[in-house]
Amino acid sequence: MKIVDVGIHVVAPMDTVEPVSGARLGWVFVEVHTDEGVTGVGECSNWPMHGDLLIARTLEIVRRDLIGRDPAHIERIWQELFHRQTYLGNRGLITTVISGIDQALWDIRGKVLDRPLYDLLGGPVWDDLLLYTHPWGTTPEEIVATTRQVVADGYTAIKHDPFAEMWRRFLDYRGGQISRRGIRDGAALTAAMREAVGPDVELLIDLHGNFNVATAIQCIRALEPYDIGWFEEPVPPEGLDALRQIRRQVDVPLCVGERLFTRWDVLPVLQDGLVNYVMPDVCWTGGVSELKKIATLAETFLVPISPHGAQGPVQIVAGAHVMATVPNFYRLEINSGWLESFNAAITPALEIRDGRLHLPARPGLGIELNHDFIADHPDPDWVRTP
Repeated sequence: MKIVDVGIHVVAPMDTVEPVSGARLGWVFVEVHTDEGVTGVGECSNWPMHGDLLIARTLEIVRRDLIGRDPAHIERIWQELFHRQTYLGNRGLITTVISGIDQALWDIRGKVLDRPLYDLLGGPVWDDLLLYTHPWGTTPEEIVATTRQVVADGYTAIKHDPFAEMWRRFLDYRGGQISRRGIRDGAALTAAMREAVGPDVELLIDLHGNFNVATAIQCIRALEPYDIGWFEEPVPPEGLDALRQIRRQVDVPLCVGERLFTRWDVLPVLQDGLVNYVMPDVCWTGGVSELKKIATLAETFLVPISPHGAQGPVQIVAGAHVMATVPNFYRLEINSGWLESFNAAITPALEIRDGRLHLPARPGLGIELNHDFIADHPDPDWVRTP
């Protein structure tokens, strides 16, 4: 079997835009086609600052190196793509490109062997995958109302960034500070969410790496009374020493990892005991192959893993297949407010019951892309190179 083509689909499923650049939310899907008619599906979506277009354009270049290759050589292809970019920098851009290809190659392998992907990774440890989701809305009242709604839908953990003042400055890190009123407003919203859901639903706080050390500590302390499950990315991901300072000064669960792209990046935070959870992204870290390795690494430190999943539907399924085989799995992220678009883009639809994802017992990832949906939702900023 040989690879004969790599399909690249850049999709604009909704009108959601990024607050700083105005870029659309985009999904990047990959289809690796073989000469025996078996096609593998992957996703390497990236949102901020037209990231989907950067990824898709790089895929166009990388696809030339895949034509004629044996799709069963998953690890060899991963290593070659990763190390070839060492002088450019083999984190972020190239690991995201690898992620979509790697997922598609594993999908092909499962289809050829007629086994679900989780069977190829050692078989299921978990029969279903516990999820967490997000409320939505632009006002505190709307956010609290949708918080109640997702709990009524069966979800038992909710993640939110309550600091609305920073939403308008997302991806615009300057100084890392927030006003005292901004902190009070965030605490008031978190208090209202806790009151709305009661004591048994987990509240997770995402700080989006927006803060300097002093401000992050102020925000954390303001929210401590509300029994927070974790504080995610209190400082930018390059601030490893800043994370050490926070670890020393506050006694709360910390979570990082969506912008730590490989096992080598995750290792220092585990060795230094800086986090209680890790959250790599199967679309950014190098796909199924690297997510499994990071999970095993975290297992040796007895640290739970909870993959980041704020993009598209293939991401959710690919991450779920890996997590089904991982004993230190905690929860899988999903944006339940986008569920209608997720299910329109793939077949069969995601099977979610009582806040848990149930994977199909079909070969490979067990899903296919809905090409009618893709054709109807092109990203207008994307023009494929002939």
